[in-house]
Amino acid sequence: MPQPHVVARIGKPHALRGEVTVQLHTDDPQRRLTPGTVLRTEAEPGSGVPRTLTIAQTRVHRGIWLLRFEEIPDRTGAESLRGTRLLLGDEPGEAGDPGADADSDEGWYEEDLVGLSVITPGGEPVGTVSGLEIGAAQDRLVLTLTDGSQALVPFVEQIVPSVDIDSGRVTLDAPAGLLDIAREER
Repeated sequence: MPQPHVVARIGKPHALRGEVTVQLHTDDPQRRLTPGTVLRTEAEPGSGVPRTLTIAQTRVHRGIWLLRFEEIPDRTGAESLRGTRLLLGDEPGEAGDPGADADSDEGWYEEDLVGLSVITPGGEPVGTVSGLEIGAAQDRLVLTLTDGSQALVPFVEQIVPSVDIDSGRVTLDAPAGLLDIAREER
């Protein structure tokens, strides 16, 4: 059975009608976050967050995705959702199931990348992937380098030319000095 994939993480409430901001973890939100879609939730135990949420409305406001759920009537309810992960793909063929179109080039999920070894094109170890930060303009890989420090690098083809999940490796072709700058930014 395919593992569920995080498609978004809920941020702060927006306005009074139960809308929330979300940090997207999918490159196809128009398809995966449509009204009527039922999403599994992953929240802190005892938080009172329902096991599933049904999308009632989506919209983009000033470049930020906003969702409203059928189960959440107001801002107070929306506040309780902060930090909740929204998941898709726990049943084969489920609408939005990433496994249903695994051969398409739709991007990577954080849980697929975390733990992969990072190497140079010459095969020298750089570190491991410890996270993925979704950005408005571009995503960034969070790397734990071999010296234990962390660095953010743009997750673009010119810098990360290959991701091989089966081999457990990411190739990093960083321009000279990028990792030094990326360490300073962390």
